[in-house]
Amino acid sequence: MKFYKKLVLTGAAALAVLGLSACSNNNSSSCSNNNSSSSSSNKKIPTKINKKTTVTFWYSLTGNAQSSLQKLTKDFEKKNPNITIKLQSQGGNYSDLQSKLVSGLQSPKDLPTITQAYPGWLYNAAKNNMLVNLTPYINNSEIGWGSYAKSGIKKALWDGANINGTQYGVPFNKSVEVLFYNKTLLDKYDVKVPTNMSELASASAKIYRESHHKVRGVGFDALNNYYMMQMKETYGKDFNKNLNFAAKDSVKAINYYANGVRAGYFMQAGTEKYMSTPFNNGRVAMFIGSTANEAYLKQGLKKGYTYGVAARPSTMNVQQGTDIYMFKKATAMQKSAAFKYLKFLTSKSSQLYWAKQTGYMPVNTAAINDKVYQSAKNSKIPAIIAKTSKNLYFLPVTKNATAAYDQVNANMQTILAKASKKQSWNSDIKTGKDKLDAAWKQ
Repeated sequence: MKFYKKLVLTGAAALAVLGLSACSNNNSSSCSNNNSSSSSSNKKIPTKINKKTTVTFWYSLTGNAQSSLQKLTKDFEKKNPNITIKLQSQGGNYSDLQSKLVSGLQSPKDLPTITQAYPGWLYNAAKNNMLVNLTPYINNSEIGWGSYAKSGIKKALWDGANINGTQYGVPFNKSVEVLFYNKTLLDKYDVKVPTNMSELASASAKIYRESHHKVRGVGFDALNNYYMMQMKETYGKDFNKNLNFAAKDSVKAINYYANGVRAGYFMQAGTEKYMSTPFNNGRVAMFIGSTANEAYLKQGLKKGYTYGVAARPSTMNVQQGTDIYMFKKATAMQKSAAFKYLKFLTSKSSQLYWAKQTGYMPVNTAAINDKVYQSAKNSKIPAIIAKTSKNLYFLPVTKNATAAYDQVNANMQTILAKASKKQSWNSDIKTGKDKLDAAWKQ
């Protein structure tokens, strides 16, 4: 369970943080390509599942997430007796699922009806016309909602499941980054919860100084998320093949973190892999990571400490997590049945249950704004999720974007390791540029 949840934060899973839309999906009139196929395809969509139909669903979930999916699936089948959803686990982590999909794409007959996936995994599948354009189903008032706007799903989340201007995915298990802080330590050192990156550095330096270098200020769980968001928010640069890792603005973004590590008030998880470990032990007062981390703080926070959760100290946030995609190999009846299931999974009631059980954020706006959800007693995430998810950013789904994003993570690890030893990292920035450029071109 722990390995699965953490995997979304770093490495291969975190890099596919999601795709870029070429149209405004909450306003379907702006999506000419999708609409042109919508009117003709609507005639071919069965709106009644009048015979026994089985939908296979590949997923990679464990623990509460797996049991919650199983419970929701049973509820759906009770309401739709002609539809059977065959849940097929592909292992305990996303790497297993990704590997299975890579193999399946070589033998399409072995693919499921629908699958949980990051959009970057399916870039080639979309290019090779193996995925179903979901716009006709979304715009169908009987199987879908009638429009993107009526779905109640945030536009940025729709955009994140869009590949090359076509809506291939439906948002599913999503999270954003938040600031976890040790309230006990912040109170002890008279530090206010930071609301921007400048305050974050100042607060961290004060904590490190006042604790006589025993407690570091902050660390970031996903180094590639850190870099991408710093470049976008501070310098207005998107993560794409034109980004120069050694350019002036990029060096500033790198040095913000590296200088803090060298001075001692910022931390890199390093061999501990995840910031929740030093946070729970009181060795770092704050960290920025996925909302899914809250479960580990509840279980492992050192006695005597109280944690708090605040919005990410930035005006933008990064959306993470997978979507659900449909393969063209399915029959017309299977496609309609599968979409009814996706509509059910993203409904307000389903998303409220899903969020409560798993810690993921609801993709349904009505669920996010639900007063009962926002005032939840067993979690500190719901109260701030609406605020911190207002302005979401996502990784464009382009050729080799996943490999490049992974390379940024490796570059940052190397640089911060040098910074922790008070060694120069200038040459590592230049080397990192070459490696990043190569990743984009492979």
